[in-house]
Amino acid sequence: MSDHVEKKDSPSAKGVSLKSMVTAAIWIGALSITKALWSMVSEKAFGLTMNEILLSGVMIAAIFSPVYLSIVLDKIKDIKIG
Repeated sequence: MSDHVEKKDSPSAKGVSLKSMVTAAIWIGALSITKALWSMVSEKAFGLTMNEILLSGVMIAAIFSPVYLSIVLDKIKDIKIG
């Protein structure tokens, strides 16, 4: 029997931050297009204002932005020191 233990790859902070920003952009885009097309199909209001759509997308990205900001600040620190 082999004593080899496989290590699970944990997600990197940069990857998670990038995925959250892409998700937020898709979220805002999809809901904005849906809201625009909704008026052509239905007489009822869509239910979300553009402010609510934008705020929800920004909040998705903002949850992970401190992680991304720390990566950027570390690179700036390395540039100043190096």
